[in-house]
Amino acid sequence: MNLNILWFMLIAVLFIGFFFLEGFDFGIGILMPFLGKNDVERRVIINTIGPFWDGNEVWLLTAGGAMFAAFPNWYATLFSGFYFALFLLLVALIGRGVAFEFRSKYDNPKWRRTWDFIIFGGSLLPPLLWGVALANLMRGVPIDAKMNYVGSFWGLLNTYSVVGGAAMILLFVLHGSLFLSLKTEGELQQRARSVGLAVGAWTTVLMLFFVVLSYFDTDMFTRHGVDPGPVPILAGLALFSVQYFIRARHDGWAFAMTGLTIALSTVTVFMDLFPRVMVSSLNPNWSLTIYNAASNTYSLKVMTIVALTLVPIVLAYQIWTYWVFRRRVHLSDHLDY
Repeated sequence: MNLNILWFMLIAVLFIGFFFLEGFDFGIGILMPFLGKNDVERRVIINTIGPFWDGNEVWLLTAGGAMFAAFPNWYATLFSGFYFALFLLLVALIGRGVAFEFRSKYDNPKWRRTWDFIIFGGSLLPPLLWGVALANLMRGVPIDAKMNYVGSFWGLLNTYSVVGGAAMILLFVLHGSLFLSLKTEGELQQRARSVGLAVGAWTTVLMLFFVVLSYFDTDMFTRHGVDPGPVPILAGLALFSVQYFIRARHDGWAFAMTGLTIALSTVTVFMDLFPRVMVSSLNPNWSLTIYNAASNTYSLKVMTIVALTLVPIVLAYQIWTYWVFRRRVHLSDHLDY
């Protein structure tokens, strides 16, 4: 395995970590106005992700940094071509983070409702944008011979990408409802389970529809044949099993299965792209690959040494954080958010 392939795989791992961890706190942010019947319940819901949400976003920063250093042409084409979408993503993430910190600074219902709305919007927009972006990466976007994106923002919106965005929203809402069922108790926990059951069915239907559309809108099946291999099949089976585990009240297993669905679906996207990183819809030969978009070998060697040294430390710190704040959040707890 050469360093280009290694860094393509490492970036895939970073996005798996981001979608798995940030996925449930996006889902909880979307559900918060609907599951929280009063201010105390909404604060309990926010407190379930209070110690984790900002640490989860480190995975996105790391993935972006790795793309910039390992594949600068990929980073340049993606960030210039998807500029407005990424600007909206940044605004949503900043607004959401500010809302978490500010909503309890002033004991006024209007003040808190305003920040709650920002939390909802800031949690809804990112998965929609990520779903649209990933679908377009698989479908192909207009890239010329000089690796420049020559399309527009509105050109990114099509039936396939919108379905991809909607499917990602539902998958994250399902993931978030199951995390809530693990972190709460009583009536709030039961509400989270009920949402998981209802959303789980629609998530499965929409994901299947997205796979069907992939047959017509991407070259996934022509490149790999009708047999997609074990990874996407296991992703589908994991999603199917979620409903069973929720009904059996095995919340931990249900959450693990949504996490497995997210991880294997992300692997499927990267497998479909490989060795390309961005597909040109104008000419396949103008696609960006892990070779024509990569840094030189010396840079990749230095990055590999740094990554192998620091990544275990970051992982250990994050695991420790989840272990310290592992217990359920109760209504009687001191609530900071």
